[in-house]
Amino acid sequence: METLLTVAFALFAGLILTRAVKRWRLPAVTAYLIAGVLIGPNILGRLDIPGIGFPSFSAVGQFSLICDVALGFIAFSIGNEFRLSELKQTGKQAAVVGVFQALTATFLVDIVLVLLHQVLGDRLPVSTCIVLGAIATATAPAATMMVVNQYKAKGPLTDLLLPVVALDDAVGLVVFAISFGVAKTMLSGSFNLLSVILNPLLEIVCSLALGAVLGGAFSLVEKMFHSNSKRLSLAVTFVILAVALSKVEIPLGGGVSVCFSSLLVCMMVGTVFCNVCDFSEEIMFKTERWTAPLYVLFFVLSGAELDLRVFSQLAVVGIGVAYILSRSAGKIIGASCSSRLMKCPPSTCKYLGITLLPQAGVALGMSVTVAAEMGAEGAIIRDIVLFSVLIYELIGPVLTKIALTKAGDIQPKPKERDMARVNAR
Repeated sequence: METLLTVAFALFAGLILTRAVKRWRLPAVTAYLIAGVLIGPNILGRLDIPGIGFPSFSAVGQFSLICDVALGFIAFSIGNEFRLSELKQTGKQAAVVGVFQALTATFLVDIVLVLLHQVLGDRLPVSTCIVLGAIATATAPAATMMVVNQYKAKGPLTDLLLPVVALDDAVGLVVFAISFGVAKTMLSGSFNLLSVILNPLLEIVCSLALGAVLGGAFSLVEKMFHSNSKRLSLAVTFVILAVALSKVEIPLGGGVSVCFSSLLVCMMVGTVFCNVCDFSEEIMFKTERWTAPLYVLFFVLSGAELDLRVFSQLAVVGIGVAYILSRSAGKIIGASCSSRLMKCPPSTCKYLGITLLPQAGVALGMSVTVAAEMGAEGAIIRDIVLFSVLIYELIGPVLTKIALTKAGDIQPKPKERDMARVNAR
């Protein structure tokens, strides 16, 4: 009973807070995250009232299954953006921009933190700088997708944004694997080139292959049903199946193993399905309606996971601020330069980088891996990433909304237009 009460309270808190922040016109996802912080272990959870808030971070972790499934559906929805008819126009642009902005962020973070290492010395080892530079590639698709869906954003910037966010995961896996391998070599003195190169490539290739197989199977089985409710149920089944199979790990020996990225697998399921099935748009629309409460719960749980205690560590705050500023500059500069190179519209060149700032799940997953294998140094990296995620998740959705509005992809509602005219006068 207590678990159900906690779920109900989390949903209620998230929804109520959207009303409280409505006057400031903040995105709903920001309200959900703030609600999570308020009912998390740092504030309301400290009261330890059964069913009211989360008394500990381990209690939040018990709902990780919900977060995994929610991210699966978000990736599935992003796959819908990879329709071949649309990729003919934006595919090349998305590939170039996706790779360039991610590598620019890594480059700038590495430079700034290595320079900071000259001042702090062993308090900020070079290996830590390299790993943080790799983590800087990751962008959170969830927050971006929620803002796009809430405001029904549509236009050149949105068309390019979603494929770029999806590509970030693949680029991030490769950069992180290489940088993490180099960092471990600096600590241990041993270097396994085979695992550093093969593991990320195997993860990307195997994830896309698994997603393609599941997407094809989904499209075939879908034709057996004519009821919309059954088709929706089948979509839910295949997304959950994709998330489950993504947990499988097959060791091959020599430090090499076959792993899967649930984001890439579910994204590929959506991509294959939307290109093969004639009525995919209808199913995608119904799936988004069904998953609305799931997304609310996901973001409230994400907010509850944000640990405010990182603010008490002065070194973490200082390095975190340097990381945030250099990563933000890398994303904005990289996206602006590469989109200009690809001759994108001026509004896209100007605002795309701002929409790529949110960071959460993938970055946190990388930091957990680092913390498990790099000891005390890994723990510091995890705390810095936690600090940056806290800032990015609360501010990022707001900046994304502003950028999409400035670019003209979010159209103001009639009341907002009237208020704007009154203010202009």
